[in-house]
Amino acid sequence: MSINTVAHINLRGNARAALEFYRSVFGGDLVAVTYADAHNVQNPDEADQIMWGQVTSTEGFQIMAYDVPSVRPWSQGESPFFVSVRGRDADEVTGYWKKLSEGSTVVVDLAPAGWAPLYGMLTDPFGTTWVLDVAADYNPS
Repeated sequence: MSINTVAHINLRGNARAALEFYRSVFGGDLVAVTYADAHNVQNPDEADQIMWGQVTSTEGFQIMAYDVPSVRPWSQGESPFFVSVRGRDADEVTGYWKKLSEGSTVVVDLAPAGWAPLYGMLTDPFGTTWVLDVAADYNPS
């Protein structure tokens, strides 16, 4: 079993452009799931924005990004990132979730998501927002 941590940046309306830029710099594959793809459109104007995206390269570069929906507060420079903990074993990730969620505020319960077998988000007592998920195998086209 193994996990890794990944920077997960929070943007508003330009996550795709940011991910494409990072891919142009570091190479690799880009995967982007829109709110429409995930059947989670809350504002029709945001349907094509990125709900979950990442760039990964064979050299080890990895970054994640998403467009914060307008229903959530967002100001550039405030809460600019999450700490993402990704693993391939559901039991391992669930164990971390249980420990990390003690005393934390759960934002999204750990449960299956459109892009991952398990996904959850919480903010710990120190104000850091964590995203835990079980990585799915993707074949970006």
